[in-house]
Amino acid sequence: MSAKKYTILIIPEGSHQVRRFNLRRSVLQWLAGVSVVLLVTVGLFAVDYFRNNLDRHEFARLKKENRSQQMELQRLVASLQDLQQEMVVLAQNDAKVRVLAQLSKPRSDTLAGVGGPPEEEGSDRFSALQQQIDAVRQAIDLRRESQEEIQGFLNDQRSLLAAKPQGWPVKGWMTSGFGMRNSPFTGKRKMHEGVDIAARTGTPVYACADGIVSQAETAPGYGKLVVIDHGYGYKTYYAHNSKIFVKVGQRIKRGERISAVGNTGSSTGSHVHYEVRRNGVPLNPRKYL
Repeated sequence: MSAKKYTILIIPEGSHQVRRFNLRRSVLQWLAGVSVVLLVTVGLFAVDYFRNNLDRHEFARLKKENRSQQMELQRLVASLQDLQQEMVVLAQNDAKVRVLAQLSKPRSDTLAGVGGPPEEEGSDRFSALQQQIDAVRQAIDLRRESQEEIQGFLNDQRSLLAAKPQGWPVKGWMTSGFGMRNSPFTGKRKMHEGVDIAARTGTPVYACADGIVSQAETAPGYGKLVVIDHGYGYKTYYAHNSKIFVKVGQRIKRGERISAVGNTGSSTGSHVHYEVRRNGVPLNPRKYL
């Protein structure tokens, strides 16, 4: 049988007196139960304390992170406003250039939907900000397309300007103009499809526009002839040369020497017969000198 009582002996150091305590088993069991309850309670309080401490730290971290995000959001809103202002200025400049270039308006104008900073809070605020970002992106795409169109137009105009004959082909003096005249050979009225510019034999003849040599040969009536195709329907003719310095297919720049003044073909003296044609129709070269 197990004991119903337990005896606890306490012997102080250096003393012969022994203290004896008798405890019932039920009391020990009660003390043990109380101790377990206390330990569990203390453990729960400790766990709760550490958990609350962790939650406070996590809350502080999230609060700091949220504050940082709010500051970043405000910075993005300010940047978006600046970008919107720049897009408005760009759109105005784009419109001015289009008016000067006589171009039609862009396909659409999405800038009308770009407003100020978002005013609502929470997810609605982020949604409004995202909508404005999308609007700016569309505006940027529109401006890019418009700029490409304007650039293409300007490049085409630059090419047209380079292809359009301009200036005198030779240093000399005009002896016969464009239009009806009495033929120096037959005396009959005949259309003179260019102008005659007199100069000494061997005087350099220059191209009046950029282009590609389409003819460089001796032709009936023209003598030694150079024809340059400038594109956009323009061609120029340089006839009665004494020498030719270019070849068919050669690319020529305005002001480049192509031949020398002569008296070949149907000619009464040293000069250059100069013609300007567009789509095969003779034009008065005086307009381009």
